[in-house]
Amino acid sequence: MAMLEVSNLRIWDSRTGSVMVPGSSFQVGKGSCLGIVGESGSGKSLTCRAIMRLNKPGIRQSGDILFNGVNLAQLSEKNMRPRRGKQLYMIMQNGMRAFDPSCLIGVHLREVLSGHFGWGREEITIRMKCAMSSVLLKDPIAVMNSYPHQLSGGMLQRVMIALALVLEPDLIIADEFTSALDTLSRFEVMEQFMQLRQRMGCSVMFVSHDLGVVQKLADEILVMKDGMIVERGTTEAIFSGAMHEYTRQLVSSSLALHHRFQAVTGGMQHVERERRREVL
Repeated sequence: MAMLEVSNLRIWDSRTGSVMVPGSSFQVGKGSCLGIVGESGSGKSLTCRAIMRLNKPGIRQSGDILFNGVNLAQLSEKNMRPRRGKQLYMIMQNGMRAFDPSCLIGVHLREVLSGHFGWGREEITIRMKCAMSSVLLKDPIAVMNSYPHQLSGGMLQRVMIALALVLEPDLIIADEFTSALDTLSRFEVMEQFMQLRQRMGCSVMFVSHDLGVVQKLADEILVMKDGMIVERGTTEAIFSGAMHEYTRQLVSSSLALHHRFQAVTGGMQHVERERRREVL
């Protein structure tokens, strides 16, 4: 059963008339994980933001976006706003953009959670402290009393994952959530993201340039090029027998980079060594 059904999604720039996504259709099943891959500018992030109705002014869209039977494309902004967070949750590529730079992290968290649940400050602090500890954030109270610029990219990503644990959304959309992180942080955030999905059983749709991440997380894959979906299939089918030449190039390039990483750094053994060093 599909939780999300996107039909004939068209995205264009109203100022220039340029069409970035001419017409995409796909589904995300209940409890399943869909990975979207493709080169920069292929329309992946635009598609994610279109579902959330968060593209910049001037970027227009048409088509149907059915989420649990409700057409999000027909909702007013007033009716769309309460669905963001509790039902549809987005983990952004750059953690700094997810938080108001002028506010403490705790202020942002309280605004979101009190808006959705009506909880008081003490209840929110207890729940967020527990969630932050579960994603290995040390001293959650200090984190909540920090400004976004005082935290690393990996810490901000973990705060977003912790918030998802508390909100328990039906669908999580993650846009390149590991691309801005170093090797160690990327590995740890990916681990936390995998645990998030296992614990909540929610549907997931995510964008990544890292096909290693996609292979670990996704049940199905969409391949986009120049705004078009050129191939789709199960993760196993895409990696073992891709039909489209562009997909085969992506897979082969990813495997070459993976082998190069293993040769130069020692691969995951290097990551484990760094983790032990940090603990010590």
